[in-house]
Amino acid sequence: MAKIAPSILSADFMNLERDIRALEGSGADFVHVDVMDGHFVPNITFGMPVVKALRRVTDLPLDVHLMIDKPIRYVEEFVRAGADFVTIHIEADQPQNTLEALDRIHALGCKAGIVLKPRTPAEAAIPYLEKCDMILIMTVEPGFGGQKFMQDMMPKVRQLRAWMDGINPACHIEVDGGVDANTHILCKENGADVLVAGSAYFGAADKAAFVKLIQGDFPHGQS
Repeated sequence: MAKIAPSILSADFMNLERDIRALEGSGADFVHVDVMDGHFVPNITFGMPVVKALRRVTDLPLDVHLMIDKPIRYVEEFVRAGADFVTIHIEADQPQNTLEALDRIHALGCKAGIVLKPRTPAEAAIPYLEKCDMILIMTVEPGFGGQKFMQDMMPKVRQLRAWMDGINPACHIEVDGGVDANTHILCKENGADVLVAGSAYFGAADKAAFVKLIQGDFPHGQS
């Protein structure tokens, strides 16, 4: 069964606790938190105080996606704020710092992972695979919600799932960007098991039904 991680980037910021409670009630698996610094991506969103506030109001795992420059500077603070998963972009720093950041996340008992932008090839992830609990493949350009799903990212999803099946089958393959009632099928067919949904989830008339649709059985007997 797939997991769904609604992105609070599409929530009502004036009523965030209300939306988190509703998210819990809908049966969602994770809370996806998009952290943007206005430098690595052209938008600014949340920081550690918001993660800490979310931790106080939900027991759901907090899936914190750092779209920030040189994330090694802040990963420990996000873990201490309450993150359960911290994923960092491999484009955001030098390889040695990315490897060290993954080690720091793990040292504090948190799950760690990497993120690949659409133009970053799957091969760029190879140095980090053994340290990953999650690999996030962007199917839109990071920075803003509501973009169109990039179907041509599916070979990358499939390749990373194949590699991780040989290294660490428990590693999550996550897809973020344009996931909706139609595109989720392609994601799961190609090996993704965690799907981020922002506008499609928060815009759904029946959020519980949307969650069940995304969580539905994998094609071809996968689980």
